[in-house]
Amino acid sequence: MRAEIVSVGTELLLGQIVDTNAAHLAQVLSDLGVSVYRRVTVGDNHGRLLTALKSAIDENDLVLTIGGLGPTMDDITRNVLAEAMGDTLRHDEGIALRLTEFFRTRRIEMPRSVLSQAMVPTKGRALSNPNGTAPGLFFENAGKMAIALPGPPSEFIPMVANEVTPILRAKTGSRTLRSRVMRICGMGESMVEERVRDLMESENPTVAPYAKTGEVHLRVSSLADDAETADRAIAPVVAEIELRLEGHVYAFDDEPIESAVVRLLAANGQTVATAESCTGGLLASRITEVPGSSAVFLGGAVTYSNEAKTDLVGVPAVLIDRLGAVSPEVAEQMAEGVRRRFGSTFGIGITGVAGPDGGTSEKPVGLVYIAVANTCGSKVEKTQFLGNRKDVRYRSAQLALVMLRDFCITRGSDT
Repeated sequence: MRAEIVSVGTELLLGQIVDTNAAHLAQVLSDLGVSVYRRVTVGDNHGRLLTALKSAIDENDLVLTIGGLGPTMDDITRNVLAEAMGDTLRHDEGIALRLTEFFRTRRIEMPRSVLSQAMVPTKGRALSNPNGTAPGLFFENAGKMAIALPGPPSEFIPMVANEVTPILRAKTGSRTLRSRVMRICGMGESMVEERVRDLMESENPTVAPYAKTGEVHLRVSSLADDAETADRAIAPVVAEIELRLEGHVYAFDDEPIESAVVRLLAANGQTVATAESCTGGLLASRITEVPGSSAVFLGGAVTYSNEAKTDLVGVPAVLIDRLGAVSPEVAEQMAEGVRRRFGSTFGIGITGVAGPDGGTSEKPVGLVYIAVANTCGSKVEKTQFLGNRKDVRYRSAQLALVMLRDFCITRGSDT
């Protein structure tokens, strides 16, 4: 089954609202084995919406709309979708009574426009919306289906689960699309693609790469008659990719790298402490977001000023005076100093120029030094990040986690 999602609302085009509903719906459809052909956003304009809906209906088996089911003048989805589906609307007395009672019990005068929400497809039916006044709508005509859903997430998400999923499950049976996301660090997207290029040519299972900030994801997906068959098809492909990427796969699905690092430290009985300058505590924050991190994270210091680097983690003032705060030697001293101060297995030091100001020709914005140290030594990496201040800070924390993971793997027995 092929589908298209049409989000309706001028506020979406203006960027006033982020369309998280469409992403949620696309994921649900994928899990049901429904292929989403296209996603479209259209403003509250009758002509443009009608054109978009007719195109979607012509090219797909199923069209799902989000938004535009309310009682105001710009809520046009109901009427336009009926026109596009070659259907008419009829008054549903049961819905009208429910709407009347809704306002009566709240002692609010009901505008007559509210009753427009009692209009339902002649060749379809209303879909229950216990969390709002606008019911969803199900159209079916000439072998085509259309489902209209309200925009507020508190109404939309339960309706997808309780109304849309049963309808589509009845149509698709147990056929499903299953996916496994492989999270990769320490290797760029082009290198990942080079190593798995032949696997990406397969039609089922499929392998698709996509870059995330500071890492790469590979999505391995299989469409099958049931979840168990799909999972069996995915498993050998995942195993082959792990073999080819030589330890760069750090986790699967929704586990971020900070969680994988905490898990690895805990398994090894190791601990970490952090000294951060340009990241301002972001690394410590990401680590401590992970449940159970208290077992491995002993503490952190935000050593933003030169004095703090000296007073809190023991970086020699003469070293800072001679080389500057942004230098590999200072990063190394920060990592070793914070490790000694907290008595941790590993220490991490980060110093750099996050911008937008403060850069020089010798030390431009985006220059960052990151060090990881344990009792057997330390490693410092110099990098030049692109992007704004937020990007530089995030990428710095990300690389620090990658380096810590590498230390845990290569020096796992060191204390």
